[in-house]
Amino acid sequence: MTTPVCTSASEAATAARQTTPTLPTRPFAPYPSFSSYVRARQLVLLRTARSLTANPSDAEDLLQTALAKTYVAWERIEDHRALDGYVRRALLNTRTSQWRKRKVDEFACDELPEPEPVPGTGDPAERQALHDAMWRAIMRLPARQRAMVVLRYYEDLSEAQTAEVLDVSVGTVKSAVSRALGKLRDDPELGFVRS
Repeated sequence: MTTPVCTSASEAATAARQTTPTLPTRPFAPYPSFSSYVRARQLVLLRTARSLTANPSDAEDLLQTALAKTYVAWERIEDHRALDGYVRRALLNTRTSQWRKRKVDEFACDELPEPEPVPGTGDPAERQALHDAMWRAIMRLPARQRAMVVLRYYEDLSEAQTAEVLDVSVGTVKSAVSRALGKLRDDPELGFVRS
């Protein structure tokens, strides 16, 4: 979740700081109990942050942000025995805010880009036309031959398995499939495949 620094933007920020009067700030007040808490629970909290993000670096940034929020609220936290719950809630709220503020890299355009064709697959429209023509030709076969072709080539069953499913002999399956394939070869609608 790092943001690249633009030199012109940092120069503008420096110029703005120089022209803006500084407000009085609270002196730095270290909390020894906060430091000891972070040293003791850092690994457990980092594991929680890693479960919320996919990137270990983002998890470290998330934990650092949540600990900074906890540090700011340290004086207001009444029950220091419930600190883990407070920091976990800060982690979750911070992650949710980051998720809501995420940059969406989708842009509207006049023309939709065509997907790159996968080598060796051919035109998808031609494949669909072939599929439709093949299925219409199979539907014109007699019911028994159609069942055997579908079981053999669409369901990928062996001749013995097809014979068992249809309760016929293996020889019957072989001869019926052979005749069905002959009819499919002679089908005029599938003529464009052979040319």
